[in-house]
Amino acid sequence: MMKKNMRTILLSGFLLFAIACATVPITGRKQMNLFPETEMIATSLTQYDAFLKESKLSDNKEQTAMVKSCGARISAAVEKFMTDNGLSDRIANFVWEFNLVDDETPNAWCMPGGKVVFYTGILPYTQTETGLAVVMGHEIAHAIARHGNERMSQQMGIQALGTGLSMALNEKPAETQQIWMTAFGVGANVGVMLPFSRSHESEADKMGLIFMAMAGYNPAEAIEFWKRMAESGGEKPPEFLSTHPADDTRVKDLQAYLPEAMKYYKK
Repeated sequence: MMKKNMRTILLSGFLLFAIACATVPITGRKQMNLFPETEMIATSLTQYDAFLKESKLSDNKEQTAMVKSCGARISAAVEKFMTDNGLSDRIANFVWEFNLVDDETPNAWCMPGGKVVFYTGILPYTQTETGLAVVMGHEIAHAIARHGNERMSQQMGIQALGTGLSMALNEKPAETQQIWMTAFGVGANVGVMLPFSRSHESEADKMGLIFMAMAGYNPAEAIEFWKRMAESGGEKPPEFLSTHPADDTRVKDLQAYLPEAMKYYKK
């Protein structure tokens, strides 16, 4: 009975993947997006507005202007690429906006729909507008690749499998159920969610190189930026337990992909 239930669950998962399968621009990777992108953007806009109300925008006019200028250049390059390749529907509901927030955390992000926020704490690592373009391209790539939708879809799929497993174990002793569910939870996190998160970061790195190169920024700067980030200090978990690739892995991957990105670079 348990095997039959598991086969049914797996078959349903494969059918769901086939129905919701999409292709990531540039890399060509197949992905599963179960949520309407309009819904993702609407939710993100609400979160974005709430964040801005609770945050302090930087009063440094020069740095703010640099963030907005860099964002405008890269978003324009992205829009041209998407249009030229028949993918304009992927950004049909994007309304770009770029802000610099006064916060010492070295961070930046881009929500579905093109809302980009940089924290002042990352500027000592970017150093120049080209360094800032490394991060801008990377964060915009996350939105273009719809990584947020994909992560939520993966979580939904895992929850469904977990529910199915719980039902299949319903007649087993409570101790056996606990062992199976614990193993499933650990396996899903270490074997599925974390590797997917690292793959998203690597994909955004590659796409970001292309986007910044299209906008006229030298993608070779990405190597130096991530080296600076690697030297920022602090203990980091082993790669297989991390949401991000190890620093040396990231730099090596970028070095390997740089020749492809340079094809798009025009000074």
